This record gives sequence, C-alpha cells and structure tokens, in this order.
Amino acid sequence: MDWMDRLAFFSMLDCIAAGILFGGWIIIGYVIENPPRNYPSVSVLMAQYRREWMVQMITRDPRIFDAQILATLRQGTSFFASATMIAIGGCFALFGNMERFIGVAEDLTLEADPAIVWEVKILVLIVFLANGFLKFVWSNRLFGYCAVLMAAVPNEADNPLAAKRAAKAGEINITAARSFNRGLRSVYFALAATVWLLGAEALIVAAGLTCLVLLRREFASQSRAVLVERDSPAETD
Repeated sequence: MDWMDRLAFFSMLDCIAAGILFGGWIIIGYVIENPPRNYPSVSVLMAQYRREWMVQMITRDPRIFDAQILATLRQGTSFFASATMIAIGGCFALFGNMERFIGVAEDLTLEADPAIVWEVKILVLIVFLANGFLKFVWSNRLFGYCAVLMAAVPNEADNPLAAKRAAKAGEINITAARSFNRGLRSVYFALAATVWLLGAEALIVAAGLTCLVLLRREFASQSRAVLVERDSPAETD
C-alpha cells in the first residue's frame, strides 16, 4: 500500500481541516512577527523593552538582577522542552497500544476508521510537538549566548564597547524570545491537533479558536494595552 492509497482513507473535509490547521499555524506566526507598523503585536512591543533592558544593564552594578531574570527565562525554556519531550514519548507509546487507543477513539467518534488514519493523526501531533521541542532547545541555548554577551558588557557607559555589546545582547535576547514564542505556538496547535481525533469538523473549530486566541493575546489583550501606554514623566512637587 503506497501513500496515495493511505490518503484515500481520508475524506476531503479531513484534508481541508489539516490544511486549515497548518495554514493557520504558518499565517498566524507571520502576522505576529510581521505586524502592521501602526499596530505592533505584543511580541514586537516586548522586543523594544528587551533592547532597553540591555541599555539599562550597562550601568547596573552588580548585575544580579539581570542574571536572575535571564535564569528565569532559561528555566521556562527548559520546562517546556522537557514537557514536549515527555508528550512526544507519550505519542510514540500510543503506537505500541494502538488497539486500545482505537477502541477509545471509536467510542468517542462512533466511526470505524482503519489504523492508518489514527496513526497519521498522531503523527501530525508529533510534528507540532517536535517543532516545539526544537524551538525551546534553541531558545535555551540562545539565552545562554545572551548571558555570555551580557557578562562581556563593560560597566562604564562611556566605554566604546558597552553600547555595541549591549545591543548585541539585546538582539540575541530577542531572537531567543522569538524561538520561545514559536515553540509555544507549536504547543497551541498541537493541542488543536488532538481534537482531530473527534473528527474533521472538530479540528476546523479547534484550529479557528486557536488562531483567535493567539490573535487576541497579541493584538487585543489587556497586557498589550499596558505596553502601548506612553511613559509619562514623573510628577514633581
């Protein structure tokens, strides 16, 4: 049985639902990372604060506060990397107990699909989780690079290397955060992909809701409203 024969087990609605899932994943990522200039996303707004963080770090002595923040960021990437690895292992474990899994899935959907259908659906889930794992691992490593660059920034603001190295550290920090956000989006869509086990209609709804949630958090959330507020000068007596 070749792949064309295997794909014949999927309906046109299944193909459309899968296309919406992957298309939404790609498009949402592009929109968040390349928003309109007059309406930036939370990710873009935070990038400016990351650059400002490195500027303020130059004259902060000691830099224990900065080190603690960076350590917290690395802990987050490590946690999610471990979580996605465990989830991937759980998905592969399903292949070894496919009969019981199919029994549960058929009880939920009332459909008697062949094993290859359920295996492909699990593989789609693994694709998202694997991408998330790789993004989290790379983000963790980039935050490590950022830590080294921060340590190489002189404390004297008039040192010609201070501003340049702080700017480098800021850009590496932004790149690390971008990879972390991409990993989180993969986890979001992995959760949406699990709904495919209930049918193509459920997957379309889940993919649409996932896109709406991500758009709201990046463009219409309360946190974004706080970030776009202009910093007012301190009141003086």
